[in-house]
Amino acid sequence: MFRSLPILLACCAAALPCAAQPSNPFFAMDTIARGRPETVVPLLQRLGYRGLAGQAGDAPMAQALAAAGLTFYNGYLTLELTDDSPILTEDLRRKIDAMSPSRATLWLALAKVSRSRQALTRQDPAADSLALQQLSDLATYAAAHHVRISLYPHAGCWLEHVEDALRLANRLNQPNLNITFNLCHWLKVEGSSRDPEPLLQAAQPRLDFVTLHGADGGDTQNLSWDRLIQPLGQGTYDVPALLRKLQRVGYTGPIGFQGYGIAGDPAQVLAATMAAWKQMK
Repeated sequence: MFRSLPILLACCAAALPCAAQPSNPFFAMDTIARGRPETVVPLLQRLGYRGLAGQAGDAPMAQALAAAGLTFYNGYLTLELTDDSPILTEDLRRKIDAMSPSRATLWLALAKVSRSRQALTRQDPAADSLALQQLSDLATYAAAHHVRISLYPHAGCWLEHVEDALRLANRLNQPNLNITFNLCHWLKVEGSSRDPEPLLQAAQPRLDFVTLHGADGGDTQNLSWDRLIQPLGQGTYDVPALLRKLQRVGYTGPIGFQGYGIAGDPAQVLAATMAAWKQMK
């Protein structure tokens, strides 16, 4: 009996790393989980989602989620930055104030940066200078209200490359401003042949959120959105391989399901996606 104890202890020790693997919180975006709180929240709760990504400043949704033990992870907003108006408008202040009780993150896409009413390219140093100044003002105000900011690279926007988001976040170096990795926009902007793992590794200290879904591989820069955004578990792109890469770089944060444009009953899509998520994890 006692001779087998070392073997037993060795087996237990070998099993511990697997047992200690963290499980990323899995939430739904309101691109698929659409509707009023009284319909969306019970659906997410029943299917096992940990919360929702909604719209910036949506206090009723945040309150309903909290009452059900779920999390309002972030509120999405698209802004244009210009040199002739401050980023902190009264409307944006109200949105941040409304997000303060839930400690949600402002999910921020930057559609355009302009100076003297002329759009600046991502390569123009003047664009970085203007963006850094205005984002610094925003981050300072948000921090005082316990709101984080996560830059959201979006295809077709001034900020569409993950590298650019990471550069801005690193240069600002404010603890409440970080970045998001979005699979669909990565595939549209970078293509499926580029391995995201080196960039995920570099971004890991500032990576707040990841969004994914099913997708087709191949020439993804020229694919339509209905092929780039599918229910999880569908499509030819190797999403489990992406999850393994996230695990290797040490990402333990929330992962969201992007369901923009997916046809069919949202409840069925969310149920099928949750089943695929459980199988992958």
